[in-house]
Amino acid sequence: MSISNFHDVLFPTALARGASGGPERRTEIVALASGGEARNAVWAGSRRRWDVGSVMTRLENLQALTAFFEARGGQLNGFRFRDVSDDRTGAVGADVSPIDQGLGVGDGVQTQFDLYKDYDGYARRIWLPVGESLRVAVDGAEVLGGYVVTDGAVVFDTAPPMGALVSAGFLFDCAVRFGSDRLDVSLDAFGAGRAVSVPLVEITT
Repeated sequence: MSISNFHDVLFPTALARGASGGPERRTEIVALASGGEARNAVWAGSRRRWDVGSVMTRLENLQALTAFFEARGGQLNGFRFRDVSDDRTGAVGADVSPIDQGLGVGDGVQTQFDLYKDYDGYARRIWLPVGESLRVAVDGAEVLGGYVVTDGAVVFDTAPPMGALVSAGFLFDCAVRFGSDRLDVSLDAFGAGRAVSVPLVEITT
């Protein structure tokens, strides 16, 4: 995934505390003459939204938020956001394992395996793994080299053999942008305040 106008920087963790949000889907619901309804998925997958405003914080954090907002040009440039409620292939808080997530089965020819996270049968494509966290295994045995990670995929120097299960575990970020070109800050107490609303919107293709 080539993201235009994207800055490969992480939204400050201290500013993300207290974020609310999650996945959003778009479904078209049509009422039928019989009293029933027909439902159709408008989007093939989900899109995530968060709001990182409204939490009381120190003025230093608000200044950091303003600086980050200005450096991104408001909605113009995207950036990384770490959703601590869903930022890894395994369970929340669990260590990453190289067998967390199956990526495919080798055929002796294929060298590239895209990164995914499975949600009970829904495969979410992961574009921004945290590089140093990635662990890879072939048939359950961890591989310590012989591959690179590029554009949300593991690319092996040598194709895994026929029938070999390729798996991986990793932390990941979301590509997001600000959801508004305006930043409203409220000074609620001496040395503290809050950003009234700071919407973040996942960048999808």
